[in-house]
Amino acid sequence: MRKKRSVKYSTALLLLLLVSWTVWGNVTVGVTYYTVASHRLPEAFDHYRIAVVSDLHNAEFGKGNSRLIEQIEKEKPDLIAITGDIVDANRTDLEVAVGLVHRLTKIAPCYYVTGNHEAWLEKEIYQELEKKLLAEGVVIFHDSVMQLTRNGSAVQVAGLEDPDFTDRDSSIQESILRTKLGNMGLSDAYCILLSHRPETFEAYVAQGIDLVLCGHAHGGQFRLPFIGGIVAPNQGLFPEFDGGRYTKNNTVMVVSRGIGNSIIPVRFNNRPEIVVIDLAC
Repeated sequence: MRKKRSVKYSTALLLLLLVSWTVWGNVTVGVTYYTVASHRLPEAFDHYRIAVVSDLHNAEFGKGNSRLIEQIEKEKPDLIAITGDIVDANRTDLEVAVGLVHRLTKIAPCYYVTGNHEAWLEKEIYQELEKKLLAEGVVIFHDSVMQLTRNGSAVQVAGLEDPDFTDRDSSIQESILRTKLGNMGLSDAYCILLSHRPETFEAYVAQGIDLVLCGHAHGGQFRLPFIGGIVAPNQGLFPEFDGGRYTKNNTVMVVSRGIGNSIIPVRFNNRPEIVVIDLAC
């Protein structure tokens, strides 16, 4: 009898801990840190800090995303990279996204690329979003590149428009991005690329991009110990690029697990995150 009670209590406690862990992992946001070193980086950019905000999907953490803003502010980034899906195509209210960006631009310059959810918006709604972001001073990349200067030295910052704006056939999207990168006119200087899609990693490697900042995979939504994410868009089950750092040749790709959710409203063992990257020579 005592043994049965003990099992019941243990099971109840385990369930309580599991539910608490899951709730906490859905209503709070963490910060994940990476250091990316390269001999190609100009000395002026040593210790340059980038905060990555990805896949907001209209999520809110505190009134006006106050908790999100406070966390980013504490990190004192030199640049904020917004890597797509700042809105959700199923919830086309622009207020949350624009309100967040309004606060972010007070912290650091903001650079933005679209995700598939922006591509899925009605054309007029996306145009309104872009107009509002530009009014806030956000730099928006449409398969374009610019120079970022610091103390007389420069690096390239480039951004890819999400391939769903061109064609939603996932079988040709890597080819689309390869073509776009080839036509971008990149120089030999160190290059930071913003792109929503991590599954097209080989396209970035082929172009010799130094640092790629991505989102889209939502950390695999449900994460299991020693296994990782379970499912990600455009990668399917057990995605290879679900979140974290990936390196091949001279290319480093950092994939954010993102902040919000879309089709699947709940995460498991996959806390939303802000990514903070420190560059080093």
